[in-house]
Amino acid sequence: MSAPIQPPSTNVPAKPTATPADAAGPGNAEPGNAGPGTAAPPGRGGRRVQRLRATLTAYALIGPSLLGVLAFLLAPVVIVAVISLFRWNLLSSPKFIGLANYRRMAHDGSVWHSVLVTFAYVVLTIPVQTVLALLLAVMLNTRLRGVKVLRAVYVVPWMATPVVMGVVWRWIFDGRHGAVNAFLALFGVDAVNWLQSTTLALPTVAIVGIWSSAGYTMLFFLAGLQGIPDHLYEAARVDGATPVQQFFRITLPLLRPTMFFVLVTSVIGSFQVFDTVYSMTAPNYGGPGNATAVLNFKIYSTAFQLFDDGYASAIAMLLFGLLLVLTLAQVLYFRKRTTYEHG
Repeated sequence: MSAPIQPPSTNVPAKPTATPADAAGPGNAEPGNAGPGTAAPPGRGGRRVQRLRATLTAYALIGPSLLGVLAFLLAPVVIVAVISLFRWNLLSSPKFIGLANYRRMAHDGSVWHSVLVTFAYVVLTIPVQTVLALLLAVMLNTRLRGVKVLRAVYVVPWMATPVVMGVVWRWIFDGRHGAVNAFLALFGVDAVNWLQSTTLALPTVAIVGIWSSAGYTMLFFLAGLQGIPDHLYEAARVDGATPVQQFFRITLPLLRPTMFFVLVTSVIGSFQVFDTVYSMTAPNYGGPGNATAVLNFKIYSTAFQLFDDGYASAIAMLLFGLLLVLTLAQVLYFRKRTTYEHG
């Protein structure tokens, strides 16, 4: 019998299987396996140097601003806190007396009267100023012709010098020849001693404060309104929401970040009022009968009229403490009621 025929033998070498590293190619090498012509990534030491270099660059960029905060904000607070522990009349050498100025302040009725006057001024100005600024922002949040001019006009009072504006408003509210009394006389109203009345003096000063700050506050509300997406209002209109419902359900909730900023800065500014009081109540500064003697005016009169700089510094620290407590209270209130994302 003949042997079975065998198929011809083919000695073709098997095709090698490509490895992941080969499939990646020289330009797609995995980290740690740099291909030919590819620089290896920096090691742990190189990354640390890069991170340090980036950190130093960041501090170099914020350095000037940080230096300004330290020199003009934090350092003065520390200096005033130190001076409050001394008896000093700006002429002789300061004498360390510890907490004596604070004990004296605790029993000084004039200081607490100034605290009450300051709180009254804040209560008179902040609500009206905030509501007025918000209404102005809503009215000016349009694309009508001339609206940009109106926005600029409303900000002009804030840009004016407070002392000059105070002098002008003192003439306007003058009890004998003022423009306000002249206008009221047209309707048969008797002349009113606006700045000579212990009841009307502080509200009159508050009116000027509202007039000068409402336009500036309006700019922040206007920016907040322009950041609210239009599609939210379109969806509300489709659902049949009225403009009033849109304002209270969409506008106000999404304006809470702006409201938080406005209230914090406005309260701080109102507690620090001085120029308007000083210029409008001259020559009876802080009068009549200390009816307009706010805390900042008390600090000024104690330091530069009575030359008791240590005691004035203690009163300044009281003002700083009040502002700190009020600011923290506002932060706690708005922290869980504010969203910074618009859906």
